[in-house]
Amino acid sequence: MQPGAPVPGTTREDTAVYSPSPIGKAARSQASSTVASCDVQEPLTSSTSPMASPSGAVSESSRTAPAHHEPRIRAAGRRGPWPAFLLGATLLVAWQAAAASGAVPAIFLPSPLAVVNRMWLGLTQAGLAAYAGVTLKEALLGCLLAAAFALPLAWVLHHWRFFSRAVLPYVAASQAVPGIALAPLLVLWIGYGTLPVVILCAFMVFFPITITVLLGLRGLDTDIIDAARLDGAYGLSMLVHMELPMTLPAIYTGLRTGFTLSITGAVVGEMIMGGDGLGMLLSTQRDKVDTTGMFSTIALLCILATTIHWALHELEQRSRTVDALRGRRAG
Repeated sequence: MQPGAPVPGTTREDTAVYSPSPIGKAARSQASSTVASCDVQEPLTSSTSPMASPSGAVSESSRTAPAHHEPRIRAAGRRGPWPAFLLGATLLVAWQAAAASGAVPAIFLPSPLAVVNRMWLGLTQAGLAAYAGVTLKEALLGCLLAAAFALPLAWVLHHWRFFSRAVLPYVAASQAVPGIALAPLLVLWIGYGTLPVVILCAFMVFFPITITVLLGLRGLDTDIIDAARLDGAYGLSMLVHMELPMTLPAIYTGLRTGFTLSITGAVVGEMIMGGDGLGMLLSTQRDKVDTTGMFSTIALLCILATTIHWALHELEQRSRTVDALRGRRAG
């Protein structure tokens, strides 16, 4: 089949709609002029044929259907956090009631008010924000390093079947190696400092990002990809104009999950290999049996992970490309 040939059962105008190439743009301009001329002649046809109006109404409603879904999608995204806030408030009330009753000693379960007070003192007087900044930097660098390797690998795994059958089992086997066992080896190979912690974070994040993006690539609409390929999109143009925009939801999902795991990797790395972050602070509080301090540090880690997760989710919700893809699927 020659490039630019229509798909059997469709017209050339239908095929050109999906392509970003210059040939597709020219075809779309010709298609739009053809549609415009048909619209001019439509009143004469509708006056002579009474059966033309129902089909026109159906086609018009199918074209405008995705626009009606967009406000509902955005409204659902704005209403999302309230159930989480309600559940969190309920758990805090139950926690405070259990701590105030005296059924559990404070050394095992401090009250939420004591934890919040300790966190406030740490942020304002003990330099807790500086420790959190170090952990965030290590987690961010680890997540970016993992994404830099995971995104190209997922693309190659999707397009090269032989490479996928050879490499994918080893990618999955890497998850059987616990980070706490890899950390001493990184100390022997690299030494102490920020670099081994970043590498440990990347190791823990690499697999989830790779699999999420790979599943997103395998779930692309094959009709659109085939139409773009028939219109001359190959290689880099296919990746930039078709595959990358259509895989953005999977990439955002992989980054959200990966950054949360990267914070865990940074804390584990600091507890084992040392450092200046929250992991080192947790080790010190553990040795001193400072339960309230440990709860405040863990609560701060949860706040950081939740904030980054929410920020990436909002970035995804405000993406026009992702919104257009959701509107198309809903329609």
